[in-house]
Amino acid sequence: MKMTSLLVCAAVIGLAPVKLNAQVKVSAKAEFPAFSTEGHRGARGLMPENTIMAMKKAIDLGITTLEMDTHVTKDGEVVVTHDDYLSPAFMLDANGKELPPGDAKKYPVYQMTYAELKSFDLGSKYYPAFPQQEKIKTFIPRLEELIDSVQLYLEQSGKKPMFYNIETKCGPEGDGVLNPDPETFVKLLMGVLEKKGITPFVVIQSFDKRTLQVLNKKYPEVRTSYLVANTKSFEENMADLGFSPFILSPYYKMVNAELVRKCHNQEIKVIPWTVNSAKEIQELKDLKVDGIISDYPNLLVH
Repeated sequence: MKMTSLLVCAAVIGLAPVKLNAQVKVSAKAEFPAFSTEGHRGARGLMPENTIMAMKKAIDLGITTLEMDTHVTKDGEVVVTHDDYLSPAFMLDANGKELPPGDAKKYPVYQMTYAELKSFDLGSKYYPAFPQQEKIKTFIPRLEELIDSVQLYLEQSGKKPMFYNIETKCGPEGDGVLNPDPETFVKLLMGVLEKKGITPFVVIQSFDKRTLQVLNKKYPEVRTSYLVANTKSFEENMADLGFSPFILSPYYKMVNAELVRKCHNQEIKVIPWTVNSAKEIQELKDLKVDGIISDYPNLLVH
């Protein structure tokens, strides 16, 4: 997730309440954590992002929820990666060479097969934005194999089940070029989740309201989280979405007591992103948010 526009904290307050559809009650037996501690892209501050090893690191640290991003490849594989294009900032090609900054848009994930995508190394190059990140050669995983690895790791280590907070990386401007249409994306994603039998432990999040609307219509039992980073009020964002999600997930600077109160009045949880200082984490806890997403999950468990 990233901030896409200038934010006005006070803008979450205002406008008269909007009548929404009744919130979907999740029939799954899995009880959502009382406070959801979420490792952003696994544990981006400590390990290469959105990798199997990042998820294992977050598990070892004791968090409740694995946060990750998904894209779809040319051959229809759901993969765990954030950017629309392979990033020269932290990726190397199959020969271990750096990607020239000017070549970034030569590698759109949606226009590459998974075999092509997997040949790139996203863990060896030093990433100045996250100097604590462990450097190790690794690859972009398919969602299916990441789930298999996580579930096996949990079983072998005797740990309790994890929740998955999975983002669909898509938008209207990218349809057919950078991502499939929302119906196709949801169908492919749900195919993986249902095959792996983890749907009761899943939240699907997105900035793209269309994927959440498809889920609400076709898979009403699935928990959804609406990601927002804008200057709209709570009421405006909910009216845009058209139903009450399980979670509202705002950029953390948007959060104040009034927003939390309005969400809780409609039985919507508030889980902000991406919070990377102990001071700000505590301030948000004091506001009674229901969870926090951080690049440094170690900050959430101490």
